[in-house]
Amino acid sequence: MNEHFPGNLKLLCSHYRSIAEVCRRVEINRAQFNKYLGGQSVPTAHNLKRICDFFGVDEAEIAQPPQAFAQLIGVRRGDGGAARAAAPPAYTHLEHLRSQSSSSRLAGHIGYYFEYYHSMSSPGHILRSLVHLHEEAGHFSYERTERLQRPDAPAEHVRCRYLGTAFHLQGKLFLVDYESLTSNEISQTVLTPSFKNRVTRLNGLKLGVSSNDQRVACCTRVVWDYLGPEIRRVSCYRQLGLFAADDPGIGADIREQLQRVKMDQGLFQIT
Repeated sequence: MNEHFPGNLKLLCSHYRSIAEVCRRVEINRAQFNKYLGGQSVPTAHNLKRICDFFGVDEAEIAQPPQAFAQLIGVRRGDGGAARAAAPPAYTHLEHLRSQSSSSRLAGHIGYYFEYYHSMSSPGHILRSLVHLHEEAGHFSYERTERLQRPDAPAEHVRCRYLGTAFHLQGKLFLVDYESLTSNEISQTVLTPSFKNRVTRLNGLKLGVSSNDQRVACCTRVVWDYLGPEIRRVSCYRQLGLFAADDPGIGADIREQLQRVKMDQGLFQIT
């Protein structure tokens, strides 16, 4: 670790409601974490890995100079005034959608999910990612973490972190997110909510582009498998990656669900 680590850690923490929330979710003592923020102490290799896994960055990335690190995670410093000046029209549209969205319906789906869908950049493979849907001051947002890693090549991977907002409109969940590390793509997901007392699984369609050089626009079936309101994040993170379409590591019921695509008059539909 170097002198850039405390400032970069503060920047990462600014995306969360409080330092206490980060400490609770990373499972690191608050007093010790404060020493990291103040530059009075550096984390052990074990704690550094937990911190990096939680925020979705690499150990080398979090030690970069502040300006390079801010650009890496999609935060642009020095343009706050311009951003605020341009914000009202967009906020008006978002607030209108939030006013029409059912908060009570969304609240029933808060928690963590494994997300499964056919990879857009590696055709023939299923991607398992981690999604956290949460609520803050009446606004529902989510974080989606992908690890483009094949089981047969664990040392080779690409990490993507998406941030987005969620709405419940007319019986459907609408989710829009962007890739926060590069800010070069947007994806949309539409899910059919569970109306059971206990959330188990959500099905829908995802629209986006492949992350390879071709940048092909794609639509695929998607399944969200509910994990619970709290998880051991690092343990779940290690289960992410790319899997062959017939890999038994992906449940047969999920593999079957991903294949159920109906076309009617040129339209993809959820069945």
